[in-house]
Amino acid sequence: TNSLTTVWRLFKNLSEDQQRYEKQLIFEHPAFVKLCQQLLRDSRRMTRGDLVFSLHAVVNLGVPQNTLLVQTLVRVCQEKLNQLDNRCISVLATTLAVLDKDKNVSALQAGLQLLVEQRIPSIRDIFILQNLMKCMGKDAPVFLKKKLEMAVLREIDHLTFPNALRVFLALVAMNYCSIPILNACSEKIQENVHDAPFRQLILILEACYNLQYRNVKLFSALADYVNSTACLWDKRQIILFLSAFETVGFQPSELMGIFAEKVTEDPEFLNLKNLLIVLRVYSRLNYVPRGQKHLFFETLHSCLNKYLPQISNTELLKAVYALCILGYLPHRALDELLQKDSKDELLLSDDLYKEQKEMMLRCVKACMELDSPSFTKPAFVLTENFSPVISLSLRKAREALIELLGDENMFRQNVQLPYKYHIDFEIRMDSDRKKVLPITAADDHADSSVQRLAVLFVPLSAFCVGTTHPQGKLAMKKRHLNKLGYHVILVLNKKFQEMTNEDAVEFLKGKIYSENALPFSEVTVQDNN
Repeated sequence: TNSLTTVWRLFKNLSEDQQRYEKQLIFEHPAFVKLCQQLLRDSRRMTRGDLVFSLHAVVNLGVPQNTLLVQTLVRVCQEKLNQLDNRCISVLATTLAVLDKDKNVSALQAGLQLLVEQRIPSIRDIFILQNLMKCMGKDAPVFLKKKLEMAVLREIDHLTFPNALRVFLALVAMNYCSIPILNACSEKIQENVHDAPFRQLILILEACYNLQYRNVKLFSALADYVNSTACLWDKRQIILFLSAFETVGFQPSELMGIFAEKVTEDPEFLNLKNLLIVLRVYSRLNYVPRGQKHLFFETLHSCLNKYLPQISNTELLKAVYALCILGYLPHRALDELLQKDSKDELLLSDDLYKEQKEMMLRCVKACMELDSPSFTKPAFVLTENFSPVISLSLRKAREALIELLGDENMFRQNVQLPYKYHIDFEIRMDSDRKKVLPITAADDHADSSVQRLAVLFVPLSAFCVGTTHPQGKLAMKKRHLNKLGYHVILVLNKKFQEMTNEDAVEFLKGKIYSENALPFSEVTVQDNN
């Protein structure tokens, strides 16, 4: 056992190429063959620790699972399962996690699961608990996940920083979102963020995404740390940070501002892959650097032009779409895109992502018209009622509007606009925003004295985490509705549904009769509040 575990410890620290070479030498070595034969003979006489550590070493060195040696060790472990202590259980669970399911492995896993369930109350070591969480995995029954959760919470006061990271990732492996554990781990990570290596920081953000865990304090602590040490990070590392923040929907504005300066000062480091990531991050998080907006756009546009000869159709569409979301029209890339569209090279009939690409192309064409400097606000916008049936989530809003305005003829619901835009409720008011005007069939004509309000009830996911700053697609929609002559009122639907009926009416009253409403020309969607 000592020989095998020593070989494994040396082996696992080698590079992949070295491991392939060394593995061949190990397997061909006559002493290794004798060692395996001795292990096979003595397996039933070994101590529990030697048994599980030998199996762990043999499996990780790459001895095939269907060999007599591995199958024998698995069967002996099954026979001695009740003799294993907590440490041996943890090592065995780690080993089984990398083995394929077969008759012997499945039987051992089932027995181990029962044993873990019995032993959980006696396990006080968080390292062992997190390892069991990781190894039991997402297929573990819910009651077992709950027992492991309670065991970790029992020892949570003894949580160290390294174990906090491990527990965080173990919850991902188990596909189990325990808010109390995650909150405790987050506090420990925030206190020790300066000790976390680069890869761990990325893994934390990926874990938050996988568990749908949104902790603004944790995100802010990570962003502040990376921001304060930005000069020490490679530009490509910062891109990975920004990409990870984008996946959780958090806007690290200071870091994005610093990185934008780096891009404008030295854009040569942006290869095509990194350029596409930067465009995706800045467009989705709706961030435009203050004071250098035009320079930033021109720099990204210039980089994109450089890659036009080699860029794929899908990458070109994504790049143009990202810039258009931010309100910038990259003319040369647009010409290239429209040429491909006219030749039917963009949307192939068998494309799995055809609907998504159609949506992106539709948005690009809408931006070409509405964001063009020559576009003027139309005197009249053709609208139609999309459907008289209102969704369940908007019934409360409809009832509040009827109570506030006195009549359902004072607003329209489910309104369809040009460019495939849809608004939940449309309200018309006089120019001073003091009086709501009734809506009749004859009202659809130009009248400069009438102000149109578009009330949109949007999900929490449409904003950057922890803020009321709209993400890219919502920001674009708001910008375009402004261009069409609407004043846009954004309502967070989740918060609205939690209000009492009286509070909901007062809330809408404050939004509709707002004395601080900005004129249409002053409403922007890229202000980094």
